[in-house]
Amino acid sequence: MKKGLTATRTWKNAGLRNRPEVTRGMSSQEPPVVIGLNAVIVAVTDEVPRILIVQTPIKANGAHSARPQEAPLMALPFGSLDPQRDRTLELGLRGWVEQQTAIQLGYVEQLYTFGDRFRDDRERMGGARVISVAYLALVRERKVSGTGKARWLDWYRCFPWEDWRAGKPDVIKEKIEPALDHWTRSLPSLSNRRSLRERVDIAFGLRGASWDPERVLERFELLYEAQLVEESSVDAEHEQQRELLLGHPMAFDHRRILATALGRVRGKLKYRPVVFELLPSTFTLLQLQRVVEALAGIRLHKQNFRRLVEKGGLVEGTGSYDSSAGGRPAELFQFRHEVLRERPAPGVGLPRRSIAT
Repeated sequence: MKKGLTATRTWKNAGLRNRPEVTRGMSSQEPPVVIGLNAVIVAVTDEVPRILIVQTPIKANGAHSARPQEAPLMALPFGSLDPQRDRTLELGLRGWVEQQTAIQLGYVEQLYTFGDRFRDDRERMGGARVISVAYLALVRERKVSGTGKARWLDWYRCFPWEDWRAGKPDVIKEKIEPALDHWTRSLPSLSNRRSLRERVDIAFGLRGASWDPERVLERFELLYEAQLVEESSVDAEHEQQRELLLGHPMAFDHRRILATALGRVRGKLKYRPVVFELLPSTFTLLQLQRVVEALAGIRLHKQNFRRLVEKGGLVEGTGSYDSSAGGRPAELFQFRHEVLRERPAPGVGLPRRSIAT
């Protein structure tokens, strides 16, 4: 991206600690570096994909933020690595998450490392370079507490253009398309206009291009470059500009980290049985489909989906039925663990479908 997004740093009274030992032992000529740890914790509750967030009093992007100074921003659970105490990055992450949210994580996987210069504006003023290692965890929603004032949030509040379950989102038609068209036309070079037009069309499924649910990060970065999200807007103090800003902002570059995670989850649906981490031990096929749809942001054909799941050997019937919804009782299924030995990529395998744009 052309502009540096901000990153994780320490803040008091929310479970984060100053780290003088990070630079201890380094020569005065070597720039200081802070290792940050971020957690994207995902659950699906009542067909709503939700992320676990905490509060930080630190503003995103300094004076560029349209949010009042006193208003805290939401952030992913995060903290800095303690090189003396934390034997591994993952153990450090688990400690921060438990301290800030009172949740003990199960399985986590490393998502990506974010290390661009000036991700934290304080680096421009002589502060440390911040390199953040992000992790992804899929859990079932549970009660949270801890030092971070943690709560669950619908992730489509951050990315309202990503939820196509009810058709093409109004925000694309009413705000994104016109704004990106204006931005493209404003470029002085014809070759640059053509290149940007192609990026926009492919990312947002415009002008005959198909919508690809996995291009979450590409879409967010385009909106960032076009100054259509609060984290990037230099004119956000003007009321007219504020009305154009899209989605719920997050502190630092945490919405970029979240976009990376959303794209990863959508991709993994095809080749890993990650969806079962979000379900109870027994479930109906309709419950399974609704969770997949919530994550993918699209509706799926019921019979095609069931055919793929059953053909892939992902589930097996339990012989029990769920009659809580009324009407004809639905059979309860469970994840079939043997599939992990049978196939190298036992994902849901989303059926191909075109989305009208």
